[in-house]
Amino acid sequence: MLSNFLFLILSAVGDNTSQTHPSGQPELPNFVTLLYQKYSEKAFVQFLHTWENLVFSLLVVAFLGTIAYLASRKSRLIPEGLQNFVEYCVESLDNFVCGVLGPKGRRFTPFLGTLFIYIICMNLLGLLPIMKSPTSNINTTVALAICVFFYVQYTGIRSFGILGYLSHLSGEPKDVVGWVLVPLNLPIHLLEEFIKPLSLSVRLFGNIMGEDILVAVFVGLGVASLSFLKAPIGLPLQVPFIFLNILFATIQALVFTLLSTIYFSLMMPHEQH
Repeated sequence: MLSNFLFLILSAVGDNTSQTHPSGQPELPNFVTLLYQKYSEKAFVQFLHTWENLVFSLLVVAFLGTIAYLASRKSRLIPEGLQNFVEYCVESLDNFVCGVLGPKGRRFTPFLGTLFIYIICMNLLGLLPIMKSPTSNINTTVALAICVFFYVQYTGIRSFGILGYLSHLSGEPKDVVGWVLVPLNLPIHLLEEFIKPLSLSVRLFGNIMGEDILVAVFVGLGVASLSFLKAPIGLPLQVPFIFLNILFATIQALVFTLLSTIYFSLMMPHEQH
């Protein structure tokens, strides 16, 4: 909500409140792009600009690492304060994962829980002034989806063995009809496994990018609405959409994690479901 006024103050120095991404869509400036506009000849600034999305991803990693350190630095048997909040989050995520995978799925809680927290923090980062959501870039979401893909395949091989894994992808044929359908089932299942990370990455990227564009457009409209006054501020037309973005950012992180959890369940023996 403060972003509208902060960006407009920056625009008084000589730039627009919103800018255009190289791909063509409008976006709000972040501290990396602001530095690049002023000091584009500096090698360090060029490096930051080249790896912009990685920079913001690492900021989230640093933030979560700091929270984890502070919560566990002086852990107590009866938690309170930050430790209590973190333990509540961990317990809630564990219940969520075990609710889908069963008790033996607890070994996936660290991965899936971290995935959810990491994604939701990246989604929400773009709502802060001069920050950006790394998940609005397809490279970030593809990297996350690839991690899920390889871990799921590793889980399948570990659960069934190599031959059992191939049998699972072939539809687990047990009779003549099943074996006859193997040439059809195997390519379909292989294609399905490769489509899963594609759908995960595109869904998350598209939704977060759309939310960021929506906020940027309404910030621009707010500035334009008072441009005739030559005021350094604009109408905060984006405020309702910020609350909507918070909701959608949470939902998208939950959807990504839930689908990843289901992919793990499909790669586990049926008695473990």
